[in-house]
Amino acid sequence: MKALSQKRRHPLAALALLVLGLMLTGGLYAVVTTVNEAKAATTTFTADQAHQGEKLFVANCATCHGLGAKGTENGPSLAGVGAAAVSFQVGTGRMPMQMQGPQARQKPAQFNADQTNELAAYVATLGNGPGIPEAQYLDGKGNATVGGELFRVNCAMCHNAAAAGGALTRGKFAPALAGVSNDHIYEAMVTGPQNMPVFNDANITPEGKRDIITFLNTIEHQGSPGGAALGSIGPVSEGLLVWTLVLGVVIGFTVWLTSRTS
Repeated sequence: MKALSQKRRHPLAALALLVLGLMLTGGLYAVVTTVNEAKAATTTFTADQAHQGEKLFVANCATCHGLGAKGTENGPSLAGVGAAAVSFQVGTGRMPMQMQGPQARQKPAQFNADQTNELAAYVATLGNGPGIPEAQYLDGKGNATVGGELFRVNCAMCHNAAAAGGALTRGKFAPALAGVSNDHIYEAMVTGPQNMPVFNDANITPEGKRDIITFLNTIEHQGSPGGAALGSIGPVSEGLLVWTLVLGVVIGFTVWLTSRTS
């Protein structure tokens, strides 16, 4: 018993237990994350799509991303980014980039839907990553109230509470979300384009993403029932408008009053 007690008090015992606990925690997290991602991303591609996508990639993307998409000084490696990243970046016209800059800007898409899927199929063969989301999470029929709460907690600090967008540092910005398709909203959440963090299914479940999409659809369709939106940037623009109107009234009254006196 004394020998066992001495072994338990060994100075490395606590470190060994800590390492074992971290390994178990990491393993469980990896399993849960994989299960959740598989729940919302089950799209499969054919070998022919991947083959055609490789041809498109070599002709249009390899200049920056390198042959085999291994990356160069002008573009990162695409191994493991997943089909969803290609669908978002290429589908919104952000890729191929028009010019180097602090942030890829949206522009008319260079490839049609079939070509985009072929590029996505090729990149998906380079490593595991988020897949194209299932249609059931893109129908816009979730809970807008829950989605609004999730959006304000996770997204409003950059995109504005009304999803009107906002400025970031070093010439970057969070774009307005009006007019963005539901599939691109979902794909942005799971891939984290530009400065956006990745919200995998362990952070926000597929149902939660569906609720956020429903909230964004709702506020876009309802417009501005209270009157002029004033950019939807909050009390700054509203206070400036009120100050300008009040100051104009005061100046006008002063001019009228002095003209009456003379």
